[in-house]
Amino acid sequence: MQTNSYKYPNFTQITRIMSTTPQQQSAQEAREKYILAFNATMIQIWQERITLLDVIDTGALLRSPLSLPVKADGRFFEVTLSQAFLEYGLWQDYGVGRETPRGNSGDLGRAKKRKRRPWFSKKYYASFLNLRDFLGENIGQEFQGIIADTFARTNKI
Repeated sequence: MQTNSYKYPNFTQITRIMSTTPQQQSAQEAREKYILAFNATMIQIWQERITLLDVIDTGALLRSPLSLPVKADGRFFEVTLSQAFLEYGLWQDYGVGRETPRGNSGDLGRAKKRKRRPWFSKKYYASFLNLRDFLGENIGQEFQGIIADTFARTNKI
């Protein structure tokens, strides 16, 4: 029979191991900056796309994108990002509207006048994937640092 010779650390040693390191704080600060900048950047990109694609009639859509407050836990592991804009903007993005009756299969019986002007969906999806990649890399590096610090401290105990 083989015995386990691992020495379990006591509570004070565990507390010392779990303390926040400068590397963890740096990673958390980087997440916070990136996430807070994400909302502002999305609003700016959307307004530029609306102008570039000439999705402007009254200017209401151009003025409507808002960045709502970010909800995050203290370490920016769980984050809720919210933006708002006029619903009309989605119909412009999809190229549908008054000329397309509800329930229509797509055959209007005439040439379609409205054209799709993708001011929202493509940029949002690409930016969301960038945010996902950044958070995955950032949290992964922080986790590696935590594990390395834990092993280093455990070996010193």
